[in-house]
Amino acid sequence: MQTLGQLVEAKGGEIWSVTPETPVLDAISMMAEKGIGALLVINAGGELVGMLSERDYARKVILKGRSSRSTPAEAIMSHPVVCARSAQTVDQAMGLMTEKRFRHLPVVNEAEQLIGMVSIGDLVKSIIAEQQHQIEQLEHYIAG
Repeated sequence: MQTLGQLVEAKGGEIWSVTPETPVLDAISMMAEKGIGALLVINAGGELVGMLSERDYARKVILKGRSSRSTPAEAIMSHPVVCARSAQTVDQAMGLMTEKRFRHLPVVNEAEQLIGMVSIGDLVKSIIAEQQHQIEQLEHYIAG
């Protein structure tokens, strides 16, 4: 089974983030530009202080009648952030995301340094690839 560290490395490990003061409109624009559903919120000291997702935007800006231009990311971000360790497996991450009901998971290495983020879609793709590999191995075994 693939580890989260391997998955992040295969993805490229790009980390997209905003500061707590970033206007929500700028954050949403970045998500659209990058084709992603969530951003990490990192303060000036480099500390991960929250996560901002499309779900946060829909529930905490649109439904509450706030202004996207004047609302800072810190006002709607989810916190504290749950992180996974790079040594955890895709299955373990899937269990955590299912239990906690979120779709994006930051990944840290053994030194607690942020190395990337995975989405539920990344995990599903990995599981499907693993299952396809097992099917191929069984077919080769059966065929002799």
